[in-house]
Amino acid sequence: MKRILVTGGAGFLGSHLCDRLIKDGCDVLCVDNFFTGSKTNIAHLIGNPYFELMRHDVTFPLYVEVDQIYNLACPASPVHYQFDPVQTTKTSVHGAINMLGLAKRIKARIFQASTSEVYGDPVMHPQPESYWGNVNSIGPRSCYDEGKRCAETLFFDYYRQHNLDIKVARIFNTYGPRMHPNDGRVVSNFIVQALKGNDITIYGDGSQTRSFCYVDDLIEGFIRIMKTEAGFTGPINLGNPSEFSMLELAETILRLAKSNSKLVYQPLPQDDPRQRQPDIALATSSLGWTPHVNLEDGLKETIDYFRQIL
Repeated sequence: MKRILVTGGAGFLGSHLCDRLIKDGCDVLCVDNFFTGSKTNIAHLIGNPYFELMRHDVTFPLYVEVDQIYNLACPASPVHYQFDPVQTTKTSVHGAINMLGLAKRIKARIFQASTSEVYGDPVMHPQPESYWGNVNSIGPRSCYDEGKRCAETLFFDYYRQHNLDIKVARIFNTYGPRMHPNDGRVVSNFIVQALKGNDITIYGDGSQTRSFCYVDDLIEGFIRIMKTEAGFTGPINLGNPSEFSMLELAETILRLAKSNSKLVYQPLPQDDPRQRQPDIALATSSLGWTPHVNLEDGLKETIDYFRQIL
């Protein structure tokens, strides 16, 4: 039985990963400081003899014995990562240093949850892993974008300098049950506004696009990359290549939620990318991975979840 550490394990993605690992017969140590994670996300696992919860901040060293590490700890929505931008950068950078140091000591394979934000406001579309990005290093989003870019640098330097067994995934927009209702992400924003009958807020003219991957598909990608042979490091894009405008997304959610909310338009935030679409050719060829859940089916599950918690 593999003993696996999941940092950020009580968060949106982390809790789904813990579920999957438990289902796959692993012994899971979930670490979270509960800044954005929630005990309700993993409450159903409390009492399972193969699940352990530890309150800990990854900016401080951690001394445990495990076989694999999934490093997911970091606030991932603009509302949360801009609340304390210095701490956000520290979580990405110091957190990576501490988890890499742990992995080096115990000779564990380690996974880094990176992000499509490393591509910034891309001038190449769709974005392959070879694209270096177009990132504003001093803007309000930089704490997250540059923090994650630096974390990738650290992972690859540990790989080159210490021959550490690393896996790096760049995560594109993901949605599903357990999203935080106040995280400021477009899917949760639109659903909460639609269910409450509030105006749907569209930034800009609504023509900017995103690609939305359902959480179960993403977690499958995590599992597959961790099963690849040593030396396959990534970075590898994980996301759904189907592209939708913000206007299309809003109209789909209004229809599925049977909402009478109206659309209102506000100025586009600084450094908000105009386009975001993954090139997943590497994931498809190397992992045999492609997303299977279409947007409507995933949104139905997500809307049902938000109906329950609101």
